[in-house]
Amino acid sequence: MKTATFYHAGCPVCVDAEQQFVSALNPSEYKVSVVHLGNEKARLADAEAAGVKSVPALVVEGTPFHINFGASISDLK
Repeated sequence: MKTATFYHAGCPVCVDAEQQFVSALNPSEYKVSVVHLGNEKARLADAEAAGVKSVPALVVEGTPFHINFGASISDLK
């Protein structure tokens, strides 16, 4: 099964993107994790290691895709 992680900060742009992108992934093909970096500050290092520069972002099989612009990772630290 493929993996995808959706990183966000809880802002309206992020929540809308989560609803659109996460629900669009086929659950029989993708194991999806959602990480709210505003609530899970310990996961910031994971997001940075995955190449996430801003949120919302979807990392699919190790490749980050930045969606719109809600906040930079540095703003969340």
